[in-house]
Amino acid sequence: MSGFKDKVVLVTGGSRGIGRACAVAFAKAGASTVVISYAGNEGAAQETLGLIQAAGAKGEAIRFDVSDSEACSSAIEGLIKAHGRLDVLVNNAGVAVDALVMRVKDEDWDKQLDTNLKGAFALIRAVSRPMMKQRGGAIINLTSIVGETGNGGQVAYSASKAGLIGLTKSVAKELASRNIRVNAVSPGFIGTDMTATLNEEMRKRMVDSIPLARLGAPEEVAQSVLFLASDAASYITGEVLKVNGGMYM
Repeated sequence: MSGFKDKVVLVTGGSRGIGRACAVAFAKAGASTVVISYAGNEGAAQETLGLIQAAGAKGEAIRFDVSDSEACSSAIEGLIKAHGRLDVLVNNAGVAVDALVMRVKDEDWDKQLDTNLKGAFALIRAVSRPMMKQRGGAIINLTSIVGETGNGGQVAYSASKAGLIGLTKSVAKELASRNIRVNAVSPGFIGTDMTATLNEEMRKRMVDSIPLARLGAPEEVAQSVLFLASDAASYITGEVLKVNGGMYM
């Protein structure tokens, strides 16, 4: 997919996994600059930058904590100052701390809601004014299948991802008149570092629950993000695109 010539893209949590796949996909699609944010793994961020540059785009990495609203505002302000615009925001940064509801600690609840939901809100708030001034933009939020179905042992994570769906739909209504489209992608079980730690029995049980009978690849999620950010999706906003192999329809 092409059509991103001269576009500036920001992918949060872009150092590995789905975020890395999204960043590389935008570079391959012709984006002029792909900026990634990362929380702490500088080595992984540098690896992603190498992949972005090999794909033909200018790559940049900025370190900040998306749960810090002031850091989000400063990052967007610096990005706009450096490049004059931001065309695509991909809110991918997230964290999961699994526990049954009776054992969820306040600090773990706060960490997940602050990172997964408040972080996306803070970045959307920060980019809304410059995107309105340029009268265009695309925002894609990475939610999750468990934000749609719920999942035992993931009450905080599920709540944060469900909140992202409400955020997506509300902001889509607010910004549509300025030609800013806001959508979400809802991945199912994807082959990332998180699923790589599963034992063989758990992995088999997981695959057995998927009609397509396999885990998804980060690149498959990235292609959906790319589509929603592209002109091919110019009449789509407020949508939640499921990428789950048919696990939840």
